Amino acid sequence: MRLGVDLGGTKIEIIALADDGRELLRQRIATPQGDYRATLRAVAGLVENVERETGQHGTLGIGIPGAESLVTGLIKNANSTCLIGQPLRHDLQTLLQREIRLANDANCFALSEAVDGSGRDAATVFGIIIGTGVGGGIVIERRVLTGANAIAGEWGHNPLPLPATDDLPLPPCYCGRAGCIETYLSGPALAADHLRHTGQQLDTACIEARATAGDTACEATLRRYEDRLGRALAGVINILDPAVIVLGGGLSNISRLYRNLPACCTPHVFSDVLCTKILPPTHGDSSGVRGAAWLWD
Repeated sequence: MRLGVDLGGTKIEIIALADDGRELLRQRIATPQGDYRATLRAVAGLVENVERETGQHGTLGIGIPGAESLVTGLIKNANSTCLIGQPLRHDLQTLLQREIRLANDANCFALSEAVDGSGRDAATVFGIIIGTGVGGGIVIERRVLTGANAIAGEWGHNPLPLPATDDLPLPPCYCGRAGCIETYLSGPALAADHLRHTGQQLDTACIEARATAGDTACEATLRRYEDRLGRALAGVINILDPAVIVLGGGLSNISRLYRNLPACCTPHVFSDVLCTKILPPTHGDSSGVRGAAWLWD
């Protein structure tokens, strides 16, 4: 049995998978806010409950909204700030008396889709998260690429390629830079772009619905978004050349992206043909926790 835990800022979810990937059990609880020790106890309690209910002992993988420093072993870049600077893996291994595999949640998403999702049978999969933020993960031959700095796949903090007049001025990013891909392609960035052009405060779902109904301003907003996303993905394709790109996060639910993005990428890809497939996730919101379990594949 494989156990996977998605340690998020608002919820902690655990899944138990059989050897063939069948879901055996799933549980979810609220994340203790700002309390590291309580978070450790919550994760350990979920693991113990699932193993008691299934009568099995499992390997354990954990996905987190951050990364583990390869130098210190401490957590960095986590939006759950109580984890930052903490030896999370060490403390959970001590508490649960077993080896634990830890990965960024975007890496877990990409791994899930590469193992038995939309990227199954593909040699190289790039899984992207476009939601509150913009992140990504790279899986090669069913193995997560971590990288020398534990930041492989973090395309959201590269600059948007080829900024046009409409992309200026470069928006500031929380990371301290300006013009990061995340500042153009996150959900809040899409809403802010629409507000800047129209004076209307609309969320993503409303913009998509109005564009479908023929609203020209909302259609223009989505076309700007698709053009920017196409440029950004083309940069990834030129370097990584993945067989499959799987979109995740809230904006991955915009169905038109899968029809329109290939044409938006193609002019910027250094090839006579674009063979990379851009696909929705098979497992949706469940991909992250499933990928954590597959860290033991």
